[in-house]
Amino acid sequence: MEKFALLEGLVAPLDRANVDTDAIIPKQFLKSIKRSGFGPNLFDEWRYLDHGEPGMDNSVRPLNPDFVLNQAAYQGAAILLTRKNFGCGSSREHAPWALEQFGFRVVIAPSFADIFFNNCFKNGVLPIVLSEEKVDELFKRTQAQPGFCLTVDLENQVVKNVEHDIAWTFEVDAFRKYCLTHGLDDIGLTLVHAEKIRAFEKNHIEKFPWLSTKL
Repeated sequence: MEKFALLEGLVAPLDRANVDTDAIIPKQFLKSIKRSGFGPNLFDEWRYLDHGEPGMDNSVRPLNPDFVLNQAAYQGAAILLTRKNFGCGSSREHAPWALEQFGFRVVIAPSFADIFFNNCFKNGVLPIVLSEEKVDELFKRTQAQPGFCLTVDLENQVVKNVEHDIAWTFEVDAFRKYCLTHGLDDIGLTLVHAEKIRAFEKNHIEKFPWLSTKL
C-alpha cells in the first residue's frame, strides 16, 4: 500500500448524499477475481451513457458530459468532496479499490458508512469527516473556482488552503494514521513481523517435526 503523508490535490465535487457502494462500483464488476482494473468503472452508471460490463473497452464508450468527473476542470482530481453517508449499502471492498485506482487518495464528507470507512483505511484512501457547514463551504469554493485545491496534512491532521484562509483539523484514529503513513495494510502489518514468524515456525518444527509437510 502506498504511504500517505502530505497530499496537495485538485478537489472534485460530487454533490450527492447517500451514495451507495453499488453506485461507486456496480455489482457486475465484482465478478473479477483480481484486485486491479476497477478505476475505469468507478461510478460507471453515472460516467457513461451505456450499460457497462466487465471486459468492455471503456475508451470507446460514450461519456455523460454532465457528470462531474467527465468535466475538464476536474481531470486529475485526487480529492473527492461529497455529502453525508457516503459509501452506504453493501460491504464490498471493491469500492475503495475503484476510488484509489481512479486516482482519489482522499474523500471528504460529513459522514461515512462504517464498513466503507474502515475499508478505506485498509486500502490507502483517507476518509475525512468535516462538519456539514465546512463541507458546504468547500462546495461553494470548488464550484466558484475551478481548479480549487486542498492540502491534506495527515501528520498534523489538517486540511488547508492558505489562499482561502482554510486550516481545519480533522480526527483520525492513531493506529489507522500509523498504518497510512507507513503504507501498511493488513498483510503489511503481518509482514513487519516476518522474521519473528519464520523463527517461530523453525523452532516449532524442530520441536514437533511430525508436523512438517515436507516429504
